[in-house]
Amino acid sequence: MDVTSDSMTGMFAPLWLTFDDVLLLPGESDLVPADIDTTSRLTRDIELKVPLISAAMDTVTESRMAIAMARQGGLGVLHRNLSIEDQAYQVDLVKRTQTGMISNPVTIGPDATLEDLDDRCGEYRVSGLPVVDLDDKLLGIVTNRDLRFTPVAEWAGTKVNEVMTPMPLVTAPIGISREDATALLRRHKRERLPIVDADGHLVGLITVKDFVKSEQFPKATKDGAGRLMVGAAIGYFGDAWQRATTLIEAGVDVLVADTAHGHVRLMLDMVRRLKTDSATAHVQVIGGNVATRAGAQAFVDAGADAVKVGFGPGSICTTRVVTGVGVPQVTAVYEASQAARPAGVPVIADGGLQHSGDIAKAIVAGADSVMVGSCWLAAKRVPDS
Repeated sequence: MDVTSDSMTGMFAPLWLTFDDVLLLPGESDLVPADIDTTSRLTRDIELKVPLISAAMDTVTESRMAIAMARQGGLGVLHRNLSIEDQAYQVDLVKRTQTGMISNPVTIGPDATLEDLDDRCGEYRVSGLPVVDLDDKLLGIVTNRDLRFTPVAEWAGTKVNEVMTPMPLVTAPIGISREDATALLRRHKRERLPIVDADGHLVGLITVKDFVKSEQFPKATKDGAGRLMVGAAIGYFGDAWQRATTLIEAGVDVLVADTAHGHVRLMLDMVRRLKTDSATAHVQVIGGNVATRAGAQAFVDAGADAVKVGFGPGSICTTRVVTGVGVPQVTAVYEASQAARPAGVPVIADGGLQHSGDIAKAIVAGADSVMVGSCWLAAKRVPDS
């Protein structure tokens, strides 16, 4: 290898920058904090009121963090160090948490025991369940309050139909408006409003909690049905396709490539397949991770709805140490944006954020949103209530 001064100058001519290498110039502003709008695009079709995404790490994002992030206007990405079934279950938990109307409510049968009821309520973090028969015909409703009047020692031998409030209940027909549902709940001082068809079959559930949460979290990231949005990580070999399709069936909104080096043929093929298969094309797909303009362009060409940038900048990531490969994050974000922005594809800066000011630096460099991990989220203590 020629290591003369001329060749070294050629090798190191580009300017490579990371967050600690730059500061933003201050300028005049006539805005007050209340006037500032932080809305940004996560993907081609999804906007976030707050451009923050929690990382798909097993120490960071499961359902509770994903719920907290979506309520605050960001998004959580569920990690994939789970079985396919467990990851899909986590998606379902998020989608059920805060909804306009629960179209597939959790129910219980009349012959279940109070122990079964307590376990099911604890599993889904709810305080009551509709009671239905084998044909989903609504028989009544039972809540944790009903448990209080039966000693715990008797729960194993006491059936739900012995303590439930039976029909007739206050119910509503399919298609009831939000305003009319609110009026019914207030008039009858109820917390739950079962939605039934003409034959009395349960087809949905509206809860007063959802109305309260909507007022409490006005910036929440929601889908078209009023449910919280959630992302989930996937890979690109082995059971990756089965994982992706199972997550889609569970209701995931965004599939996120979870690999340190995404600029590989198999990952690009996975993204291309997801975006061209009629069964999966409706779900947004984030490709990555990349650190170069060529890597970003490859995902744009494959049809990705966003590109995630970052090759080893995370505080606990060992990619750069083990492989000796990487690009300082500010430069990586800028280079990727040069390929993504002309195509209308958002860029996500993933990793390396130590301070809140680094978010601004990433956005100025070309990112539309940022992914944050364990150190940053732990410092900020994102609430989950």
